[in-house]
Amino acid sequence: MIGRLLRPAPRRARLFGGVLALLALGGAATGCGIRPTAVPVDAGPAPSRVPCELPGNAVTPQFEGVTVRVYLVCGAQLVSAERSVRIPEGRASADRLRFAEALLGELEVTPAGDEKAAGYTTDVRGPLTVMGPRKGDPAGALRLSRRPEDLPALALSQIVCTYAENTPTSSGTQQVVLGGPGEDPARGYACTAEMKTRPDASPTLGDALHT
Repeated sequence: MIGRLLRPAPRRARLFGGVLALLALGGAATGCGIRPTAVPVDAGPAPSRVPCELPGNAVTPQFEGVTVRVYLVCGAQLVSAERSVRIPEGRASADRLRFAEALLGELEVTPAGDEKAAGYTTDVRGPLTVMGPRKGDPAGALRLSRRPEDLPALALSQIVCTYAENTPTSSGTQQVVLGGPGEDPARGYACTAEMKTRPDASPTLGDALHT
């Protein structure tokens, strides 16, 4: 009888015992907050990142003319891109206004080619026009067909930095004087490093400027 008790258990019993052991382990894992997975989980490809950089010689030629720098949006920041524009010759004051019109028109152009591949976009949408200063405005002031404070923050930041970049001041600071179509006084806006890194924040208004 003793020999019979020491005889190894049948194979079926051993398999049944192994299954019970696996079930016990699975229950312990579930009790610890770990849920067993029957199939592999496909998390998908890693998120792609746009470079936000243009080739060193990338200039978008609209015309054979003056090379300007406009500010576009990429990765929630302002980035600069060079464009080639043609400015008709004429009186100095008219030239400044035509130049401002050309810059505004470039900001309204949807990026394509290298700019699109780099992830550049623009928030400046038409219809939007620019006019020269009115009586009482400082020399060089620009009036938009919409009040600057009514524009989306990104669009206003693009306009401010583009105008400031292409109209250097004697003090060396990048700033521009903007107003709207109404009687509100024109105000100064500075293109700062903070504006370039956080263009979605409302630009800080400067004091009303007068001649």
